[in-house]
Amino acid sequence: MTTRTLPKTDRYFVANASIPAEPVKALEGMPESQGGHHLSIKPLMVGQDMVFLEAHREKGLIDPEHAHPDHESICYLVKGKVRVVIAGEEFIANPGDTWIHPAGVPHYHEALEDSVQIEIKSPPKKTWT
Repeated sequence: MTTRTLPKTDRYFVANASIPAEPVKALEGMPESQGGHHLSIKPLMVGQDMVFLEAHREKGLIDPEHAHPDHESICYLVKGKVRVVIAGEEFIANPGDTWIHPAGVPHYHEALEDSVQIEIKSPPKKTWT
């Protein structure tokens, strides 16, 4: 089994350009590839109690529906347009919008445009491979 633990960041400041984007193959063990559209994640800062990451979704990507059993996530859309489905309830997120994935609640995203999203997970867990 792959560890979900992320190593704590060893510095106080991180330049975004210094963190490589990680191509995502699966979320919570569910395959991510959707017709050639891609998701990449940059874990920008990992603290004791949270991780701050940047997610890049290509237009047309639909995440597999999944739930996180051991943490919650708060998301903020920086760029693009995303359809967000949480516990069967649908929202259209535009830049500046915020949403939460409570622990254990099924959710997924569909990138209606190329999108950049900030996400904070607490406690810090790596949910992608």
